[in-house]
Amino acid sequence: MEDYCYYKNFKIHYNVLGSGPAVVLLHGFTESLDIWNDFAEGLAVSYRVVAIDLPGHGLSECVSQVHTMEIMAECVKLVTDTLGIKQCVLIGHSMGGYVSLALTAIYPGMVKGLGLFHSHAFADSAEVIKNRMRTNNLIKKNHYNFLSGFIPSLFTSENEKKFVKEINILVQGSKRMKVEAVVAANSGMAERCDRTHILKNATCPVLFITGKQDSRLSFDKALEQIGLPSDSSALILGDVAHMGYLEAKEKTFHAVKTFIDRCY
Repeated sequence: MEDYCYYKNFKIHYNVLGSGPAVVLLHGFTESLDIWNDFAEGLAVSYRVVAIDLPGHGLSECVSQVHTMEIMAECVKLVTDTLGIKQCVLIGHSMGGYVSLALTAIYPGMVKGLGLFHSHAFADSAEVIKNRMRTNNLIKKNHYNFLSGFIPSLFTSENEKKFVKEINILVQGSKRMKVEAVVAANSGMAERCDRTHILKNATCPVLFITGKQDSRLSFDKALEQIGLPSDSSALILGDVAHMGYLEAKEKTFHAVKTFIDRCY
């Protein structure tokens, strides 16, 4: 079922499949809920699966000049409230993980399990923030060129050759985003705070999926956060970068499904 709800008169798009305990899937920067199509279909056999287009992505509208993680978390909460969902397992890819952490910080009682899929709880360093500001200038000049180079860089060099068709679909989908939407999300990520305390104090199970070749998160930093929760599980993929839902679909789906089963 496809539907919309409204955050301050702006449309937020979401999909619902299946019935049962709730699972909420959140995509990453410049992606859309479409990245979860295969996962949602598999999980919907046992669960009510809600995939959401975060503000400015997919079919959801921009809601602010800067899409902070808190604003995006409130949009997610609006969807779950609209659907009458009181508790859920949250799985977030990359930026979707940052949003999941923000939601957990604001509404800890609603999270039955937290999955950080190539994501982390650390704030950006000063250097990364400067890079994001430079990136914003590139996006404003020609966001098509930026996206054409950015998305392939999220794969290992071998997988970039292997998944040419899938990468092209991702690039073409991202190019439908408005310039202001790409900038709003990138700026929001630059403003996010450190949320390692959420992991340290987590009362729910936490799943980490990480790629050893992920240029967006060093393996040392990935290992550092895996040890923070009291109930932590991890899938570490040696031949994967940042896009495990494609680079290692069967392994990552099995890890997500097993984790959700344990949470419920």
